[in-house]
Amino acid sequence: MNIFGSGKSSGEEVKKKLLLLKPAIDEISKLSCDVGVPEPQGGHPFKDFQAQLQDGLHLVKKLERLSSFNLYRRYRYGKQILKIEKNVNDFLLTQGVANLIVDVHKLNLDFKNCSELSERVEEMGRHIIESVNAKFTSDASFNSFMLQQMSTIQLFQSSIDGLHDTAMDKQSTSICNSQIPGIPGFVVGLNNPINDVKQIIFQDEVNIIGVEGMGGSGKTTLALALCNDLQIKDSFQNNVVFITVSQSPNVKGLLEIMWDKLIGAGRPDFQSIEDAHNQLQNNLSLKGNRKTLVVLDDVWSRSKAEQLLFDAKGYKTVITTRHDYSIPRTNSSHVYHIPMLQKADALSLFCFWAFGQPSIPETEDEYLVKQVEAVCMGLPLSLKVIGSSLRNEPQPVWENAKKKLSRAEPISQYHKEELLDCLESSIYVLDDEAKECFLDLGAFPKGRKFNVDSLLDIWVHVRGMEWQDAFIVLLELASRNLLNLTSDPGILAGISFGCGCELSFSQHDVMRDLALRLARQDNAIHGKRLFMPHKELNGIPRHLLTLKDQKSTAQFLSIHTGPMEEQDWCQIYFPEVEALALFFSAAEYRLPTFLHTMPKLKVLIIYNYNTKRAILNGLAGFSSVTHLKSVLLQKLIVPPLYESCRSWECLEKLSVCLCEGLGNMNLFDNAQALKFPKFVEMNFDHCSDLEELPRNICSLTSLERLSVTNCHVIQKLPDDLGMLRSLRLLRLSACPSLSMLPPSICRLQQLEFLDISLCMSLKDLPMEFGQLSKLKMLDMNECSGLKMLPKALANLRCLKRVICDEDTEQQWLAIKASSMPNLIVDVVEERFNLDWLDD
Repeated sequence: MNIFGSGKSSGEEVKKKLLLLKPAIDEISKLSCDVGVPEPQGGHPFKDFQAQLQDGLHLVKKLERLSSFNLYRRYRYGKQILKIEKNVNDFLLTQGVANLIVDVHKLNLDFKNCSELSERVEEMGRHIIESVNAKFTSDASFNSFMLQQMSTIQLFQSSIDGLHDTAMDKQSTSICNSQIPGIPGFVVGLNNPINDVKQIIFQDEVNIIGVEGMGGSGKTTLALALCNDLQIKDSFQNNVVFITVSQSPNVKGLLEIMWDKLIGAGRPDFQSIEDAHNQLQNNLSLKGNRKTLVVLDDVWSRSKAEQLLFDAKGYKTVITTRHDYSIPRTNSSHVYHIPMLQKADALSLFCFWAFGQPSIPETEDEYLVKQVEAVCMGLPLSLKVIGSSLRNEPQPVWENAKKKLSRAEPISQYHKEELLDCLESSIYVLDDEAKECFLDLGAFPKGRKFNVDSLLDIWVHVRGMEWQDAFIVLLELASRNLLNLTSDPGILAGISFGCGCELSFSQHDVMRDLALRLARQDNAIHGKRLFMPHKELNGIPRHLLTLKDQKSTAQFLSIHTGPMEEQDWCQIYFPEVEALALFFSAAEYRLPTFLHTMPKLKVLIIYNYNTKRAILNGLAGFSSVTHLKSVLLQKLIVPPLYESCRSWECLEKLSVCLCEGLGNMNLFDNAQALKFPKFVEMNFDHCSDLEELPRNICSLTSLERLSVTNCHVIQKLPDDLGMLRSLRLLRLSACPSLSMLPPSICRLQQLEFLDISLCMSLKDLPMEFGQLSKLKMLDMNECSGLKMLPKALANLRCLKRVICDEDTEQQWLAIKASSMPNLIVDVVEERFNLDWLDD
């Protein structure tokens, strides 16, 4: 089944249906208005459906313009097309009046192909997730590059092969003579990148060289330096051409420029882009065999790049772009990811623009200068713009700049317009849904890693996205360098089950400032987002005080503070808030007194990043919150929860990390009236005093994912754990005191993934372990106490993958040889680390 070729064909079918329906619906809507039919309460159904048809046609047009190599958006558009088809079908079934006007057989709305399309789209989503599952590392740059490569090379290899075959059929030569723009007056940190790219250029088999990096990372500077490099000029006999392409290029005009520079006089009057390309290719073939290098700078579109490419002996093209997928893929192409500047080079570049010399003058405050420079995080554009804005300014201005930068505020109009406006262009290529998701990133404080679930839960419960769709948007943003994704190496099993707790995200400070700036364009009272991302020295943020006793229509509220007491808060009304994120650094923290004004609250994030856990007060304010779906608690001393969460009957997910106070979890067993009928996920990570799970957890029959990880004192699990009949994922990693698994675990008939890695005290597995009929993956790495495996393991017919260490490798290989020939046995090295302490 071709899971990648269904998008446009299904779009064409939907377009036919919509265009056939639209005239009839338009006529009905017009007649209703002409005869004065009163509009029913809640709106006229035909007007609403008329708007849906228009939205559907707009979506199909976007799909038609979408490159077939944009995997992530093809998947998401496919899902939206399915919704459109369903809405059309539902409308006709419920309203029926269209049957009086239109021949239903003409509409072909039997939707026999809808289930097949749905299956293909869902398979595409699963394939994306499976493809990235084992590839994430702790290197964000590598992960971003991997996601970009995955979107183009790995999943579209057949298309790429066809493109390569076409390109290899062409034979031509070229000659040119042109002037190259000069490089900036001061350049640092380019020696290694220039040498790296030159080595690629000089490879005979490489004809297309892609230089990829985020906005402001120095791609153009590198390209200009290459054009002016003496070795490059000598090798190409000064036949070097530099062309700026930009986001919305006039391709025909660029081809005319290329003719002037590559061919010379006598440029014909091109009738079209195709005509210009063909004539250029033909004339290049007549110019003899002379080496030529063409640099296409700032390319945003693969299709535009292909219109500017030519094939000839000795002809090479360098493409600079923010997006790897803009680079055409053939066997003769190579991509280079430009790195950020090293610290010494970054300081030199900053000093050049701030002081006119590559070092800190003796008259300046060295510590202050380094503090401001460090905020730029090695991004050349930030170093240049911020350094320039502080040139010739006195020390008080520097001090103020440091404070403003640390609080994510622009330090001058120059900084705001020249830097953020430049980077803002990176967002224009996103569709509306992805843009909304990017803006949500401004809610999270800079300089820290966050579990991706904290973001995905907002997109799911507030933005109305499905989890898989939200995760693919996350991948798309990461592939565009708009956020960083990191993970410990290894299989991320959770993402196949709708759980991202093994993956972290962060942002470069400049990109976060951009998200903040765009989010702030909403009015403080009438906007969807209300973010206060910087911490005041004392008490409530000043901006929040301006809303005292007012009503806000914000949907997503984020507040960053220090220690808070009850009297520090003011009364504000938030009847529309659906997501609340509270970030603070404190030893004690009182929750906002306005919690009772949030009847629609669905997602709650309480995140303490102090070195010590904070005492949390004010949970009683949640007694009136009845729609809460997701709660994330980080580095807290949690008071007894069972009294406060009686009203959380809609709760679907609870995540608790680096918390204490969970020794009182057994108090849940006394709360017989406590029920969570929709609970699907529970996570406990690094909870130092969690000794056991409450017995009542076994009554959560809707629970699908349970993770108890890095909880060093937990010794046993509830005896009735097998009652969790919906459980699909069970993670018990790094629980060194856990000495046994309850026999009832073998009754988990839906369990597909079990992780008992780093459970050194486990001595054996239950004898009935073979009854886990749906178990697909088992991670038992570094279970040093497990010496002998039960024979019943041979009955795990669905088992596809085992992760183990050398102690049990031979036993698994014997099982594989005797009864599971397709079993994958992975033997991994020791992976325990303390990297989480740095987060």
